Amino acid sequence: MSSPTITATAPSARVGRISVPDLLPTAIVGSLPKPAWLAKPEILWSPWELEGDTLVEGQQDALRAAVQEQERRGIDIVSDGEQTRQHFVTTFIEHLEGVDFENRETVRIRNRYDASVPTVVGAVSRRKPVFVDDAAFLRTQTDRPIKWALPGPMTMIDTLSDRYYGSREKLAWEFATILNQEARELEAAGVDVIQFDEPAFNVFFDEMKDWGIAALERAVEGLAAETAVHICYGYGIKANNDWKETLGSEWRQYEESFPLLQRSSIDIVSLESHGSRVPIDLIELIRGKKIMLGAVEVASDQVETPEEVAETLRRALPFVDADKLIPSSNCGMAPLRRDVALGKLTALAEGARIVREEQSALF
Repeated sequence: MSSPTITATAPSARVGRISVPDLLPTAIVGSLPKPAWLAKPEILWSPWELEGDTLVEGQQDALRAAVQEQERRGIDIVSDGEQTRQHFVTTFIEHLEGVDFENRETVRIRNRYDASVPTVVGAVSRRKPVFVDDAAFLRTQTDRPIKWALPGPMTMIDTLSDRYYGSREKLAWEFATILNQEARELEAAGVDVIQFDEPAFNVFFDEMKDWGIAALERAVEGLAAETAVHICYGYGIKANNDWKETLGSEWRQYEESFPLLQRSSIDIVSLESHGSRVPIDLIELIRGKKIMLGAVEVASDQVETPEEVAETLRRALPFVDADKLIPSSNCGMAPLRRDVALGKLTALAEGARIVREEQSALF
């Protein structure tokens, strides 16, 4: 793995095409709410309100607006807000061969809620790039570094039904190879950070240890772009919130994956923090990695104050070097109201600015 793309050097780090702050560059994990004219708001898997060429135009307009809002509110590492996809996993899967979206089955997702999902009925393959055109369009919309999220191999296999391979591990390795193909083309399209979403790492510990981390390593193989893995406790939906209530006074699931990730080639580890019961000292287990720390909650409509964001970041600093801390969101914000999500972006950027100034004054 080559040197990370986002590197702090005084007075500022030159990344991609524009300078980002030396300390605490901000980013969001993934999704932002879509405008109501594009898809029904505040729900997952919301059907598109447009069709054909009008849909493509609408998606690009929404992506353009998402970029402008991130820039205007102070987000340094810009993403697409997942404006061209219905869901962070299934939109990628629906472009693959060997997957039947007509004959769906109901499966248990992350061992906590049921969903109607597509079925693997043959050898999976990728006929053509899935998100590369969208990423290339994103690249034209901003001079800031850009991040693109892909589903991770283990989370992909947990979001469909398999009637062909008969082995979660075998199917995960097939997906890892496909993801690597996509990631290489995203890098060529100008993506600076490629993120893999693996909430399944917080649930299936044995599989994660046996082959999940290895499959993730296969997905990032040969990339020069900076790589990230996002592991969280899910969107702010009822099924996830109810599950969190069963986890006790401390959420220590990261103890299972962090030691393995610390020894991996992954550059950035993204985790949930603000408003959670995750002990902040667990990030000591990945000392040396960059930490994309969730400093705004996605399970609440309450917009954090900048000082609340700042306090979450301060609590992390004993366990991560300041030049390796990336303030972020806990998870995607697709189910939130747009005004709430955008308010959280402002709070995130302002809270990061407070701590950035505090840290700068120390030197």
